[in-house]
Amino acid sequence: MRKLLFAVGLGLTTPLLFAQSKPPAEPGFVSAQMIITIESRHDHDRNVPSINREDVLAYERKEPIRVTDLVPLCGDEARLDLFLLLDDASNTGLGSQLGDLRRFIGAQPPATAIGIGYMRNGTVDVVQNLTSDHEQAAHRLRLPLSSGGVSPSPYLSLSDLIKRWPPSSARREVIMVTSGVDPLGGFGPTNPYLDSAIGDAQRSGVVVYAIYMPAAGHAGHSFFRMNWGQNYLAQLAEETGGEAYMLGFGPPVSFEPYLDEITAHLAHQYRAQLAMKPGNKGSLRNVRLTTEVPNAEIVAAARVYVPAASRREDERNKKGIY
Repeated sequence: MRKLLFAVGLGLTTPLLFAQSKPPAEPGFVSAQMIITIESRHDHDRNVPSINREDVLAYERKEPIRVTDLVPLCGDEARLDLFLLLDDASNTGLGSQLGDLRRFIGAQPPATAIGIGYMRNGTVDVVQNLTSDHEQAAHRLRLPLSSGGVSPSPYLSLSDLIKRWPPSSARREVIMVTSGVDPLGGFGPTNPYLDSAIGDAQRSGVVVYAIYMPAAGHAGHSFFRMNWGQNYLAQLAEETGGEAYMLGFGPPVSFEPYLDEITAHLAHQYRAQLAMKPGNKGSLRNVRLTTEVPNAEIVAAARVYVPAASRREDERNKKGIY
């Protein structure tokens, strides 16, 4: 069992996965890492192909990027820190899904540490820190408060969690259960808190899965608010390398099929290492990954964090030495 780690904020999260990566062979480049998921192109086909490093094609805009390593996240590399983040403003129908969530937690392998948190007032009430005691984690699930109406911003809560997340060499992923409605960030094609949460997740290599659950009160039956909430959740998951799950605007009959698919995704993940030209500062850069392996499709974040060049590499770049 792990010590209490989320009691206080830890400041901006260091993108540890990238900092610990091996330097690429050629000078003039830095290593950037990201978690990728392989899924079948055909939904009915559960035979997900395995891939190798040479099977992955990566691009920044139209420029190819060299993939220097591809590590399957299984066996000794299977460590996973997984946070279940539930919205305390969800309607009480979430209670009927707690059984599915408990079964999902209990089915996770020993290498997975589970944390439980409730989003409230733009922050996270962590009721269970990351632990390999899955029975204890499952026991910490509870009904949402549902009394305060919609949360100010679930995306502020997600950012709060990421910024407080203890450093770890394990992959880090979140299952977020919420309506996605964000009155603080407003409604429309842009939302500053959503954009910030996506950036925080990409910078820290956190993959986010979202399950839509209606809010209590007016937000739970306002078509305008629900529509934008679902759009935001879809964008959040798409741009961080996860998936968003929703069935119309009502509560799902069961979380089980969503959780089964997430389990399948977690079992087919890799850590990809990319050789990137660095800038003077660390930054998020647009990347696109694809493969020509039959029946295989890569799901990955839209951007990767590229660390700044070291002083030595910066001097080499200025001299044009590659």
